[in-house]
Amino acid sequence: MSTEASVEDRVISLGPGLAAIPERLMLAHARGEVLFVCGAGISRPADLPDFRELVIDVYKVLDAAVHAVLKDLPRSACNQWAVDCKELSERQAAEVKRFVAGDYDVVLGMLERRLDNQTRGDSHVRREVAKRLRQGDSRPASIHRTLMRLADRGGTTTIVTTNFDLLLEMAVKKLRPSTYSLGSIPRPSRQSEFAGVLHVHGALDRSPERFSELVLSDQDFGEYYLRRRVVPDFIYDAARLFHLVLVGYSANDPPMRYLLNAVAADGSRFDDLKERFTFFGTNAPDPVALEDWNARGITPIHYDANGGHSALRMTLERWADFSAINGNGKTIDTAIRRIVKSARTAASDEDRDLFDHLIRRSNASERVRLAGLASAANADLGWLDAIMKIGTERERVHRK
Repeated sequence: MSTEASVEDRVISLGPGLAAIPERLMLAHARGEVLFVCGAGISRPADLPDFRELVIDVYKVLDAAVHAVLKDLPRSACNQWAVDCKELSERQAAEVKRFVAGDYDVVLGMLERRLDNQTRGDSHVRREVAKRLRQGDSRPASIHRTLMRLADRGGTTTIVTTNFDLLLEMAVKKLRPSTYSLGSIPRPSRQSEFAGVLHVHGALDRSPERFSELVLSDQDFGEYYLRRRVVPDFIYDAARLFHLVLVGYSANDPPMRYLLNAVAADGSRFDDLKERFTFFGTNAPDPVALEDWNARGITPIHYDANGGHSALRMTLERWADFSAINGNGKTIDTAIRRIVKSARTAASDEDRDLFDHLIRRSNASERVRLAGLASAANADLGWLDAIMKIGTERERVHRK
């Protein structure tokens, strides 16, 4: 990629096989203007289910007949999928139909109304959901620790999740962040008071004996998104202050559908919403799926999902190591020394872009330090000229 390319077009490759991240997002992160929003996918390594699997697990305990139908349905099943429901009641068959359509929040609401004649409180469904989520690995996975590093905005750590588990909090060994849930979540701001792990759909109580208020069924979503407007109002404010980065979602997840609608509703009326991004993995190239994200007002950052989404984990780890806020200084310095071993004209586009980014996101004193590091490594004049040119760029921007 040309070094003359606009910041709107530049992408930064952090290593072979890793996702290429738009430089405008990495620069926003360096300024503390990024807010990560995390879904069920980040907790899969801890043996916790996604929404679809959670529904199947609940039926396994509460309705064996429906479970026998659901457990054999492929993930690719759609509304036209032929499902044998002749052994089920009409209400059970209706739940299966909704499951095939991917309306998992509606399915749990229907099951709750059928078994308990209620949609809130301490129902059989909610007890089984809490029990299943407590059966996962109580230790956070590496992706939880990495996301908490990336969530550091410069002395203040803030991250949003639709997950009920507390693994993000547990990923921090010292000075664990506060947990906020639903109505207790602080209003978005750039001040240090806006901090902690923010569970917009509720969080499991630390005591298994206590009831946990969770946004789980279709009526819950209606309550918190439409009636009380707790989540939409939060998302509206956050999207104006921060670039939202979605991790651990698929395009059709019910939580994603509600979150996207909450932002998209304002996108056509206000021009101060910041750009939203999502890390999106596929096993094979899928340009239609990428365009689907774009059409929803989300910029997709694609990665290869083969290998259990390891490319996502490694991309985030590498980004955290290169973070301008709390990155690994040795990793950054090693990258500079490695890159300048070659003449700038002989270096790959990826190495030139990474070098320029590390200079571009630095303040004046850090640029001087990196210039000294490159010079001590016998960098050719092409690298040193690039440092001077980028410094001039920044000065022009600041004078505007």
